[in-house]
This record gives sequence, C-alpha cells and structure tokens, in this order.
Amino acid sequence: MKLIAFLGTDKENLGQITALINKGEWENVILVKNKDTLNLATTKEYKTIQVNTSLDLFSLKEEIKEKLKKELSSDFEIALSIASGNGKEHMALISALLSIPVGIKLVAFTKDGVKFTS
Repeated sequence: MKLIAFLGTDKENLGQITALINKGEWENVILVKNKDTLNLATTKEYKTIQVNTSLDLFSLKEEIKEKLKKELSSDFEIALSIASGNGKEHMALISALLSIPVGIKLVAFTKDGVKFTS
C-alpha cells in the first residue's frame, strides 16, 4: 500500500510523519507539501509533490488531483496521514483523492506502532 501524507509547515507534527515513513511497510511514500515546508530526514525514500497552498480550496484540490493522478493510476486504496497541515489543505487533499478516485485508509503512528483508523 502507498502512503500519502500532507506535510505542512507545522514543525511539531513532523515527527508523526517521519515515524510513519520509517516504521511502516509502504510500497511507496508520497508527501504533498508547499514550497516553504522543509524536507524530512527519514531512513526510507519518498517522493515529494509540491503544491501552491496559497490557492483557494478548489484550485488547490485540482492542482493536487492533477499531480497525484498519474502516481495513483493503478491504486484502489491508499494510506493517508493528515497529522500535519491545516483544514483547507486536508480538505483539498481528501477531495482530490476521492476525485481520482482512490479509497482512503487513515493511518497514524502510535505508541503501539502504525495503526489504521478505518
């Protein structure tokens, strides 16, 4: 399963995303982020998709959709982390994924390891 995570500018949540990447068994990892977000120091490779988060919600959704569509063309379901970022960014990402269409399983890293919430 592929992991997709939004990587916002909120530094306090970067550890959650880093742990998910490092501790999970992922086919691929794709981080959606804006130009001002730092890259993560992880033990595993990931692909970065840069988006313009200053766009309005619907324009941001379309940008994310267009950039993820080719990455997810053969996927039926992905793991999704929205631990980082804000509401507009989360709404745009979820809406884009559902429009591709691809199923979503929310995932988080806990004291017990990687856990799916759905």
